[in-house]
Amino acid sequence: MDKQTLIDHLNEDLAGELSAIIQYITYAAKATGPYRPQLAQFFLTEVADEQMHAQFLANKIVAFGGEPTTTPRPVPPADSNRAMLEAILAAERQATADYTQRAKEADEYGDKGLAVQLEDMVRDESSHSEESERMLRDWPL
Repeated sequence: MDKQTLIDHLNEDLAGELSAIIQYITYAAKATGPYRPQLAQFFLTEVADEQMHAQFLANKIVAFGGEPTTTPRPVPPADSNRAMLEAILAAERQATADYTQRAKEADEYGDKGLAVQLEDMVRDESSHSEESERMLRDWPL
């Protein structure tokens, strides 16, 4: 694993975090129905974690001599509360897989601190996935 490849991969992860921030804010505004207050609050609460992840990634990219991306991944459109939760679950699962891979790459590169931080981010994203799964479990179709 060379430094430039790691920077490129971290920038892909940063694009995902920027997308997650936009996704959560947008979905909070779009939530409807009797559970709107709780669902909107759930979405907005997640923004802080994603923002911390994005800041960590941007800082690490700069520390490696790279330029952090400012372009998020596309945010999937969702026209119902269920569709929003499903899109969130898919994004969190993707982030978990990405950070699991990135932690291996950081180990291979020899940056144990980065690997440990990425493993902590795997834990965060896994927790977000589990919460979304639990909410979807009995959500009407």
